[in-house]
Amino acid sequence: MTRAEAPSPGFYRAVVGGQQLSSSASRSLFRGVAALAAALFRIMVCFRLSPVPGSGLVLLCLILGAVSSYALELNLTDSKNATCLYAKWRMNFTISYETTSKSNKTVTISDLGNATYNGSICGDDQNGSKIEVQFGYGFSWTANFTKEVSTYLIESISFSYNTSDSTTFPDAKEKENFIVHEPVAFRIPLDEIFRCNSILTLEKKDVVQHYWDVHVQAFVQNGTVSTKEFLCDKDKTSTTVVPIAPTTLPSPTTTPAQKEKPEIGSYSVNNSNGTCLLATMGLQLNMTQDKVVTVINIKPNTTHFTGSCHSQTALLRLNSSNINYLDFVFAVKNENRFYLKEVNVSMYLVNGSVFSIANNNLSYWDAPLGSSYMCNKEQTVSVSGAFQINTFYLRVQPFNVIEGKYSTAEECSADSDLNFLIPVAVGVALGFLIIVVFISYMIGRRKSRTGYQSV
Repeated sequence: MTRAEAPSPGFYRAVVGGQQLSSSASRSLFRGVAALAAALFRIMVCFRLSPVPGSGLVLLCLILGAVSSYALELNLTDSKNATCLYAKWRMNFTISYETTSKSNKTVTISDLGNATYNGSICGDDQNGSKIEVQFGYGFSWTANFTKEVSTYLIESISFSYNTSDSTTFPDAKEKENFIVHEPVAFRIPLDEIFRCNSILTLEKKDVVQHYWDVHVQAFVQNGTVSTKEFLCDKDKTSTTVVPIAPTTLPSPTTTPAQKEKPEIGSYSVNNSNGTCLLATMGLQLNMTQDKVVTVINIKPNTTHFTGSCHSQTALLRLNSSNINYLDFVFAVKNENRFYLKEVNVSMYLVNGSVFSIANNNLSYWDAPLGSSYMCNKEQTVSVSGAFQINTFYLRVQPFNVIEGKYSTAEECSADSDLNFLIPVAVGVALGFLIIVVFISYMIGRRKSRTGYQSV
């Protein structure tokens, strides 16, 4: 029996109260649900779209999270409700374009929070499988798969964007749709899942595509996603640490020599309204591998920075010759405060391996909206047991920047303690001085009386 494909978008139906809605009503319903879910961070939302009889069934899952690190997940099923294609991955895009003033601008597309998967199909022996993703304003992404006798092929990847979106591409000279097509030709054995936690980069024309934490299997056998992994070349020689919550640091066997403090760098992110994020800090990266600690100071003069700003999230991304990316993701909580929610890093070590860490469950640098966060004392951000960041002379404001300047700062407890101790110390010193003066006065007065009695 030939496996049925998942239905086209026009055949999606939602069942509410036992009644089947029209396709347009269904799409409106799902958009409303997706918009409501987008307000909640890191909540798994699964839409089970029930097609008309005779067609397949598709289950779409999107993990909503902070900007730059959305984990997209697609579990496509056939008419028998058996998984036929599974994919989970992260990606972003850096696009360069010419402005009306003949200058060049660069924008990073990393907010995939409202992604949909219309047009994704299972495929079979005669027809290829396909993942289609739509997000943002006019962005779409497609991955095509073909099946061979004992293997399947990730054949090509296409990405399209529309520069007529003045919010994403302000002052763009050409306002039209662009398509970038990249042949990939990754060949994977049937019944194995392709895994690549390392950064995969595709660069063509004005677009740089980054992919990481990739897990994909097309033409899934017997409806069960394989546990046997086929690794990309980079993962075969890389060291990738599974994202974990902050833990107590292990005691390394080898401790590095005392490292000098890093230089202080100033970083900013701009959007169509001007500067939207400010950060000033010295950064020192501490990595533990095989019980050996490596310490690297970030050099501002050789570090590039970019990012993005949104109403609820903001991203600062740093990269250099040996750092693929170092992401600081900020989020709003309780509608009146911001904090550092997520840190992602991927970098090359001295031995050529790739060191990758991601943690989206942090809670550092907390301050009210409309203010900045400041900590002059050394502070440690524990991303995982194997990776920490030491900051020096830190000041950051990821939201509500006015005229490109920092707002009033909320100081960290270490600085507050120092500011409290200074007046206390001064007071104690003054008190001691007064006591000394008083004692000296009393001794002098007693000597004066003794002199009068002798006369």
